[in-house]
Amino acid sequence: MPPVFAHGELRLYLLVLLMDGPRHGYELITELTRRFGGTYRPSAGTIYPRLARLEEEGLVRRSAPGPSGTPGLSGAGRKGTYELTPAGQAELDARLDDVKRLERSVAETVRSLADDVRADIRDTMRGLRAELAAAAQEVRTRPRPGPDTVPDPRRTQSYSLRHDAEAVLQRFRNDVLADLREADVTGTVSALTVETLRTVLDSARSAIRGTLPNSASSAPPGAHRTSPQ
Repeated sequence: MPPVFAHGELRLYLLVLLMDGPRHGYELITELTRRFGGTYRPSAGTIYPRLARLEEEGLVRRSAPGPSGTPGLSGAGRKGTYELTPAGQAELDARLDDVKRLERSVAETVRSLADDVRADIRDTMRGLRAELAAAAQEVRTRPRPGPDTVPDPRRTQSYSLRHDAEAVLQRFRNDVLADLREADVTGTVSALTVETLRTVLDSARSAIRGTLPNSASSAPPGAHRTSPQ
């Protein structure tokens, strides 16, 4: 996922959000989240330092904190509200073209993030359907024991451990994907990253197959192996 805001854009957008009137810092975070349809939520560590910088520049002013007992206010909310100063309004007026361009950029980013979310959902649903189909096929092809048949404890344990292994694989996949997406934001995914992933997974696959006596690793040389989908 690309960065949501380019350098200096979040600073300008905070001024835009204050055009409608004073807001607490947490209200600015909430409004940003709303405008991005929930696909982006900045942290307090992202917002408050920028607000402090805008205050130092004389573009916003912060009101006195409200009473600590005011209902509905968090610790962040009791820091007071922020509002535009005449200098802040003058900067917005002078940068009207930049503001319009930023609004268009935000709209495009929202569409892009929404597309990414939909793609992730489609991939997840596709994987879920495949897992359900495989489970249904397993049930259909599994021999039905007779009424007096004693369950095979090895088969029962194997079934349970297989599901544990699948959960481990799913967690590994999700964690690696999250790391890759985070690195991609700063453009730091490299060819070495991909080659390392390929080498490690190939090595892991061979090692795991070595623990499975009936796996494809024990097949005679030249035996056909189905390529993973």
